[in-house]
Amino acid sequence: MNVKKPENNVLNGMEQAAISVISRAVQFDNDGKYSSAFASYQEGIQLFIDVIKITSDKRKQELLRQKTAEYMTRAEKVKDILQQQKDSGNYHEQIQIPNNGVGFSYESLFKKYLDKFVKIVEIEDPYIRNVHQAYNFLSFCELLIRYCPELKKISLTTGCNQQDIANQKSRLNNIKRSLASYSVEMDIIYSDTLHDREIRLDSGWILKIGRGLDIFKPINKFSIGFTDQNLRPCHETTVDIFFKQQSM
Repeated sequence: MNVKKPENNVLNGMEQAAISVISRAVQFDNDGKYSSAFASYQEGIQLFIDVIKITSDKRKQELLRQKTAEYMTRAEKVKDILQQQKDSGNYHEQIQIPNNGVGFSYESLFKKYLDKFVKIVEIEDPYIRNVHQAYNFLSFCELLIRYCPELKKISLTTGCNQQDIANQKSRLNNIKRSLASYSVEMDIIYSDTLHDREIRLDSGWILKIGRGLDIFKPINKFSIGFTDQNLRPCHETTVDIFFKQQSM
């Protein structure tokens, strides 16, 4: 009986992961979702490079190098298209989240737009009122801290929970104090007339979420998906992403 060596299993797993990510990049590319396509091409290319480094099959190495070079060429073209759209102010990408859809964590949706160029983030969401909504907001703040090393300020405009205003303010003020320990200032503005849901990054990206940050369905605390957003079912909603040079 032939038994695969553990290192071969690892190699095959890495190669399959690379193929899966590149396939996703090609689908995004074909759909005209160039920001998502570029991010996926980058991830897939790095995976193929890792495979090339550890494979001992010279012929396979050469084939992988050729395919990787092709993907790098396409990724550069996608990058150029993306930049042209951004420069012209015509960039628009839409993500449809289906009812009970999974795999839509804040990280998977927004990581590609978060980088060292983001210093100020403005969030308008009328429903950061209840406990679970405050946790959603905190989770998004954690994402900003992880991927925006130059972040200086977060501004939140939200509605008042008239039935529990004291606890709402206490929760948000706790988040504000925690952000301060990372040298990030937080402004909290309460508005009774706010209806729009929008996140603006001073790098130019505008993220419009139909339901705001409240995209996840409630689940039992001891259910799969409670701590991993990618495994949590979502409400049906639409995410629109635009790019516009702006001063904040």
